[in-house]
Amino acid sequence: MPLALARLNAMPPQEFRAALGEVFEHSPWVAERAWAQRPFASIDALHAAMLAAVRAAGIDEQLGLIRAHPELAGREAAAGTLTADSTSEQGRLGFTALSRAEIERVARANRAYRERFGFPCIVALRLHATRESVIAEMERRAGSDRTAEIAAALEQIGHITRGRLDKLVTA
Repeated sequence: MPLALARLNAMPPQEFRAALGEVFEHSPWVAERAWAQRPFASIDALHAAMLAAVRAAGIDEQLGLIRAHPELAGREAAAGTLTADSTSEQGRLGFTALSRAEIERVARANRAYRERFGFPCIVALRLHATRESVIAEMERRAGSDRTAEIAAALEQIGHITRGRLDKLVTA
């Protein structure tokens, strides 16, 4: 059941954290830090405050946030340990039901990316219409540099989390 923005604005910090702590994958510190910016005039303002908390964080916290995200069709998916949000997001494009050839291609892309950068390739699936475009983006981005990929990962997380807030909060 969606939460009303007015209700979120009235919540004490612990309740706010409980309500929004998983919007940013396994990183409740984002909600904790955004809480101080209440009241939020809109979902856009709430999301902007959360993104500002991420931008203000140190590189170690940012990398922790990036590393908290699962790989696409990775070991978390195989083990059934994805969060409900990640399961839904990956399932929409069929990443939870890949062919053998697709599993191998995605595994190669995940491995190459992680070996190069030390964190998973984050792709906002809501911006893609097909699995093929996602996999092609993963392969393309493996040729980038680390600084650019940290920025790209944080940008993609912004798109992912906006989608999650749109499902969770009503104006």
